[in-house]
Amino acid sequence: MDKALTYSVVERKDPQNPDVEGRYYAQAQARGEAGIRELSQRIQQMCTVTRADVLAVLTALEDVIADSLANGEIVRLGDLCSLRVSLSGEGATTKEDYHTGLISKKRILFHSGQTLANMLNTLKYQKVEQKPKKEETEEPLP
Repeated sequence: MDKALTYSVVERKDPQNPDVEGRYYAQAQARGEAGIRELSQRIQQMCTVTRADVLAVLTALEDVIADSLANGEIVRLGDLCSLRVSLSGEGATTKEDYHTGLISKKRILFHSGQTLANMLNTLKYQKVEQKPKKEETEEPLP
């Protein structure tokens, strides 16, 4: 079977105009997860490195990325992506009045590289039914 991104069609209403009919949009549906162990197994099958070696490198990569970001560095993972820290919060009237207590939000910005851009440009799609919401799948208590 060819690789394809699964999606379902869902209705979305405009929160600014709740009385107006909703419109229908595609929503990507995950087929599962690929954790670090699964990724290391897949990488092992593509090269001569053992799964344990790949897992060790990927685990070390997590630590190195976190340290680099905490040090204020932009992390570039080749043509895959880049990561950097972004800050936001309240402003001060003067430079001298500014203090770190005014920083209220910190996040990591992800910018896809050419490899991921190429993947997006060649995506194929497969329509599936919408997954039921969590509360719809739970059994009622007796």
